[in-house]
Order: sequence, then C-alpha cells, then structure tokens
Amino acid sequence: MKFAKIKYLLLRRICQVSILVLFILGNYSIATLKNVQYKQEVGIFGGNIESLMGDSSSVLAKEPSIFSHIVQGNLSHSSWFGGIFSLTDPLSVMQIFLAGGGLALDVLLGALLVAAIYGIFLGRVYCAFVCPINLVTDFANFLRDKLGFNTAQRKLFISRSTRFVILGLGLLLSALFGVAAFELISPISMLHRGVVFGMGFGIFAVFAVFCFDLFVLKNGFCGHICPLGAMYSLIGKFALLRVRHTLSNCTKCMECVRVCPEPEVLKPVGKQDGILKTMTCLRCGRCIEACDDNALHFSILHFTQKEKK
Repeated sequence: MKFAKIKYLLLRRICQVSILVLFILGNYSIATLKNVQYKQEVGIFGGNIESLMGDSSSVLAKEPSIFSHIVQGNLSHSSWFGGIFSLTDPLSVMQIFLAGGGLALDVLLGALLVAAIYGIFLGRVYCAFVCPINLVTDFANFLRDKLGFNTAQRKLFISRSTRFVILGLGLLLSALFGVAAFELISPISMLHRGVVFGMGFGIFAVFAVFCFDLFVLKNGFCGHICPLGAMYSLIGKFALLRVRHTLSNCTKCMECVRVCPEPEVLKPVGKQDGILKTMTCLRCGRCIEACDDNALHFSILHFTQKEKK
C-alpha cells in the first residue's frame, strides 16, 4: 500500500491517540496514602482519590506527573502549560450559559480561542483529527464494508440536517431545564472521560453509537445526529483550509464520493473546478487519498491557486 493512500489516515490516528495519551498522562498522579496499618503509593487520575481512601486513610502526599504541566482536564475544558491558556468546547459553554451557570474568564477565553482556531483556519477538523468517537465510528464503518452491510441492508433515511435540529434542541433544553443537556448524554464526553479517568456506564452509550453505525446507518452518528459536529460545521463555515477540485484531472471515477463520510460535499466533482465550499467537510483527506487522478488536494482559500473564472 502506497504511503500516499494512507497518509491522512495515519495522521488522524496519530493525532487522536496522542491527544488521548497526553490527557491520560496529564491527569495522572502518584498519591501516598496512609492508614493505621500501612503506607502505600497508588496511581490516580484527576479527582478520583476519594474512591481509594477508606474511613481511616489519609493522604500524605500527591505528586502530579510531569505531563500535568502540559495539560490537565478533558475535551470539554483543559488547561495547558501550567495555565498559560485554556481550551474549551464552545458547545459546552453555550449550554452552560443558557442553563444559567457561571462561567470563569479562562473558560470563556478558551471557548473563544477554540472558535477562532477552527473558525478562521481549520473548519470541521475537530471531528476527523481530535474527536475520540471517530475511532469508534470509523471501526464500525470498516466492519460494515467488510461484512457487506452497505449493500445488504436497506438504507434508513435520516436527513443530515437532523444534527442541526438536535443542536438547537439541546440548547433549548439547556435553557429550559437549567442543565447542559447534551453533556449529560454525550458519548464523546463519556468516551474521553472514560479513557482518561476510568470508564463507567458511559461504555453503553459508546457501544450504542458503535452498533448504530454498524447495523443501522453508515456514518450515522457523526454524519446525521451529532450536534457537536453541527456546531463545528457552523463555526468553520468560512475557514481557510479547504479541499480543491481540479476538473481537468478528474476521470469521474467517483471513488472520492464512495469513501467520503459527507458525500454531499463532493457534488461539484466531475462538474466544475474550484474549492469545495460546503461547511460540513471534515478535512479528513479521505477523498484525496482515494483519488488516483490528482484531482483533489488541500488548499488555503484565497492564498493558493486562485479559482478559475
């Protein structure tokens, strides 16, 4: 297999796994516990020390790992390099704000920074390179293809606009009931926190997403339901990083459409030159890897290869 065929896949997996490992190490500490009989050192994650302490136990010392100086927290909110800056999920902030919760300055600034990075430069890259659920849904879709479910099953129709409806509904419910509605049931948060701090009942939500994508609908969760993906689509609508199509190179094989998790993005393929402007593009690079005609490539909008008139 040529490296060009998997280079973006490898980059996505390296990013996703590295982020998970970094959060695991950043939240890891060595605690020295003492009770009436003995003293011991145990590894803990985040604030989970209470679960290790009996009624007669006390904490003599707690030594964070060296990685805690790089990052602490989770994907909803994290502090980097000893608090120099924070990164916060904009959807979480919107839910908390509408629910009437208080927001610290670092949380607000973290959300603005994330929105600026994805809004100006990266678009919906979060979904392909950061989100841990992408690992689960990609595996489910891999199995669908190997087991022949894509051709054997009748296709269930769920509009891709459903995720935007769910986004609006989640924000409305947050305002009405005073809770961050989506955060309560988000398999993304459950998976990330489960991997970093220990998996609980959240595993069932993750398994439900896996089964839905495997048995019910290809790219079902990410492509049709996930409100976080909808949020990043809106934030990154005018981002600079785009996929460009060169019509003169295209042989209309449509391999790119077959592998794309958001195939409506590729409607101009085989028809017109230029940048693919649909906001739901993940910038995952699958279409570029699948194209043997060099008809698709990443481009920085307005700064490389001006569009043909």
